[in-house]
Amino acid sequence: MAREFDPYSLSSPRAYLTFMIIFLVIVAFIAFILFPQISTAFVSNPGLNGLIVLVGLFGVMLLFGRVIRLFPEITWVNSFRIGDPALDTRSPVLLAPMAALLGNKGGDMALTPTTARSILDSIGMRLEESREISRYLTGLLVFLGLLGTFWGLLQTVSSVGATIQSLDVGSGDANVIFEDLKAGLEAPLSGMGTAFSSSLFGLTGSLVLGFLDLQAGQAQNRFYNELEDWLSTVTDIDPEDSLFSAPDSPGVEHIQASISALQKSVEEGGGKNANQAMANLAEGIQGLVKHVRSEQQMMRDWAEAQGEQQKRIEGLLSSISAAFERAKE
Repeated sequence: MAREFDPYSLSSPRAYLTFMIIFLVIVAFIAFILFPQISTAFVSNPGLNGLIVLVGLFGVMLLFGRVIRLFPEITWVNSFRIGDPALDTRSPVLLAPMAALLGNKGGDMALTPTTARSILDSIGMRLEESREISRYLTGLLVFLGLLGTFWGLLQTVSSVGATIQSLDVGSGDANVIFEDLKAGLEAPLSGMGTAFSSSLFGLTGSLVLGFLDLQAGQAQNRFYNELEDWLSTVTDIDPEDSLFSAPDSPGVEHIQASISALQKSVEEGGGKNANQAMANLAEGIQGLVKHVRSEQQMMRDWAEAQGEQQKRIEGLLSSISAAFERAKE
């Protein structure tokens, strides 16, 4: 039997997780092919390069965790929607404020727009916090790569200066001078290896984390949008908050107060008070009629202004059309 389609069921982020795994497999395959060159570059400065690799691995695990943590949250929301009795056995983490606010309602429920917006704002803030950490790690990899670059260049410049100063040109033996020059150039070349290897590992790590962060961000955005779509279906719009609710007028408030006073006077049996309440009621009705007439006059004035503006537009269009006809002739 075909499974019934539910347009508001939250979908699984398994596709994004698959893309991330495939990308890492491709990166690992390329690293395996270039392993001799990568190992040579790594040993030029194992301390800094090892730190870059550790930061990159931590970022990869963090980004995978961002996607994996969505699975139980999506399961909880889908179970909450259908009123699954096993819902009490598992508690969400990312949606903890939503779970605490809704309690065991489930099934048929109605939320106010303020409540729905507060739930979405809380979830959005939590998602944004996790994104900030991954962005920081991406920037940290770039910084470590640049740090290694300047460190290596500093070693190169200082080593070149020391090599030039150590050359004994006065000895007159060219072979000795050449051997001293070769020995002195080992340190500058080592510094260049430090500079370029750190840049290589730092930029490569930031590239990997950038792609994984993109996939994780898309998974979180899809989760947030689908959750917002479902909450919009259970949000009850209060007629008093509707855009089509009638504006309050002083006449209506006066009439309501007069009716209340009249009812109170009748219940107390006071003729004089009842007459006064009737007079107040009549005054309130008269004020309301004046208010309605003023609004009708405003609407008539607005309609006349719109009619005059339409006539001016028609005249302008006719002038433009006539100008085009004359231009064609």
